[in-house]
Order: sequence, then structure tokens, then C-alpha cells
Amino acid sequence: MFGRRKKNSSAEDAVDAAGEAEQVVDGPVDSADSADDAAAGSQRVRLEPEPRPDGPWDGSEVREPGEGRVDLGGLFVPGVEGMELRVEVAGDAIVAATVVLRDSAIQLQAFAAPKKEGIWGEVREEIASGITQQGGVIDEIEGPLGWELRAQVPVQLPDGTGGFQVVRFIGVDGPRWFLRGVISGQGAVQPQAAGLLEQIFRDTVVVRGDGPMAPRDPIVLKLPDDAQMVAEGAAQDSQEASRFSGGMGQLARGPEITEVR
Repeated sequence: MFGRRKKNSSAEDAVDAAGEAEQVVDGPVDSADSADDAAAGSQRVRLEPEPRPDGPWDGSEVREPGEGRVDLGGLFVPGVEGMELRVEVAGDAIVAATVVLRDSAIQLQAFAAPKKEGIWGEVREEIASGITQQGGVIDEIEGPLGWELRAQVPVQLPDGTGGFQVVRFIGVDGPRWFLRGVISGQGAVQPQAAGLLEQIFRDTVVVRGDGPMAPRDPIVLKLPDDAQMVAEGAAQDSQEASRFSGGMGQLARGPEITEVR
């Protein structure tokens, strides 16, 4: 089902606020700017991507990427019983997918990257800098998926007061691509609630394509062939029971697809 969500104060607002803090990560970067960054930021060591024995996978590494996964073109997202799958739209392009599972969610977004250089290290620095400038708090730790950021992001709560919500930024460098995940809800604060979301991230397949792309250009997604549109009111009614518990607020609604498995 497809619909447009109304923007409310919610747990996903933490992801939105974090996204505003790290627009440099999501936006296209001119190749000349990238070269300038490399020259000016010589103190940074750009390492080759780490091995990925447990995923996420490149399209060339999986014989049947569509088996058990939802085909979004640039991403094949694993299907999990009871999940809802939403897409995020920037202008006319679909650039991210969010899997909602009970009281947790993970946003998936893939970007082009240099052939022999990983970018997750410098992306972490930029995310951390942006969030701290907004008054948030960042911890960089080594988690189940490698180095990640645990962020307390300032948001406006439903009652109009200010507060903080916790999100996790995870990332993996692949061959000419970078996959970022943003975990929110209970999965961001309770390890036992994050296991299935982490497995979804690991089992995601990235299809970059062979065409030229500037580093950090988002890999554009598409809607599944059998997707159906629903009216906004119907989408809202069907999602009314989806809430983040533990004081995390109601799940926000925006451009979405919902695929219940």
C-alpha cells in the first residue's frame, strides 16, 4: 500500500533531525569537491573497505537477490514477518527505505562511493559534528556491525517541549557503495530489540549499477512492481496502532509504502 504520511512529532523525528544535521552525507557531492576534501583533509586516512563475510551484500555476490527480499531496484530488502516497509522521497526520487518492526525501525540508504576507499569513517565524523552542533550527544562505539554512533538527538516532544531521542547510526562500505542504517525506537536502546533489525541490515543487497556516479550520490530506488496506492486516510487508519513505546512517541507518517509480510 502507498500513501502520504502526515508529519507528526515522533520517534522518527529523531531520524529527521539527525538527517538535517548531516545533510552533507545525503546530498550529492561534486567530484571536484571530493578531490579538494582529499587534499585538504590529508590527516584522514582513507582505508579500503573491510571484508563483509556476513553482509550486507553486493548484487554480484548473491545469485538470486529477489528471493525472500523486496525489490526496490538499488536495494533488495529482506522480508520479515509482520514488518512494514516504507520509502522516503526526496523530490521525485525515492532515496531511502524504512523497515518498521513492532516498536523499532531501521532506515536504509545507499550511496555511491570510491572504488577503493571506504567513506564510513569520515561520514561518522560529519554526522557526529552535525549532531553535536545541534546540541545533541554522540558516543562512538564498536558494536555488532562494527564502528557505529549512538546519538541523543534533540527533538520537539508531542507536548511542545524539547527533549532527546536515541538513534543508532550504522554503516558498511562495499565495492563502490556505502550502506547506512539508522535504527530508532526500542532497537536503539535495547540490544535484544535490535537483533532482527541488524540482521535485516546484514542481509540487504545493494545494486549500485555500472554507470558513473559522484561519491555520496544517493543510489535511487524504485517502487516494487506490485505496489498499490492507498488514500491518506486509509493509510493513517491502518497505521494508528503502530507506536514506539517507552515514551518514544507516535510513529511519523510521510511518503510510504507498506508491505506486511
